[in-house]
Amino acid sequence: MKRFYEAASVEKADGGYQVLLDDRPVRTPAKAPLLLPVEELAAKIAAEWNAQGEKILPDSMPFMSLSATGIDRVTPQRDDVIDQIVAYGGSDLLCYRAEDPDDLVIRQAKSWQPLLDWCRERFGAELAVTAGIMPLTQSQESLAALRVGIAEHNDLVLSGLYQLTTGFGSLVIALAVLEGRIEVEKGIEYALLDELFQAERWGEDSEALARRKGMAADMTNAARFITFCRV
Repeated sequence: MKRFYEAASVEKADGGYQVLLDDRPVRTPAKAPLLLPVEELAAKIAAEWNAQGEKILPDSMPFMSLSATGIDRVTPQRDDVIDQIVAYGGSDLLCYRAEDPDDLVIRQAKSWQPLLDWCRERFGAELAVTAGIMPLTQSQESLAALRVGIAEHNDLVLSGLYQLTTGFGSLVIALAVLEGRIEVEKGIEYALLDELFQAERWGEDSEALARRKGMAADMTNAARFITFCRV
């Protein structure tokens, strides 16, 4: 889409803040008002619109995308989105450990087990761990406890949490980043632990490196987005 506006700005509105393209309020892809709870978030989105060139590139506007997802997707089907997030707890990356080599087994235990211990203490959710690829069945009590903690957050935070969870492949890592238990950079390191271990042993692959950089950027943007959505 070609750029059709001169400048983006922020305006106070009933119930929050909105972004204007010239004098027209921005709407989501589903045509809902883009009403934002925090002025700083609105300012970040306005900056994304102002940074566009002759063509509008949606992939270069992560805060706009996450906000629109929260409004268009999370709000009308909140319970379903929460269920999708919780489902990652049932097959969490941190619960599936390598059987060998010993260096990887030790690295996984040292990096991942403290987060599972924190999850048990913070949410009352104890997740079982296995070695190998045979699927685990986590207790319904633990998944229900995770659901309670997740449901405390507003729709925009859930939009960011969904992206963190799917990107990491781990609800536990995502919650640890959301709650400030670890920094997002450490979350990226833990989520990529197996892949980074293999790269150390066998050398780097350019396509894998590019994919990891893309994932890291997405996770960093999602974590930053969440910081502006807590009200």
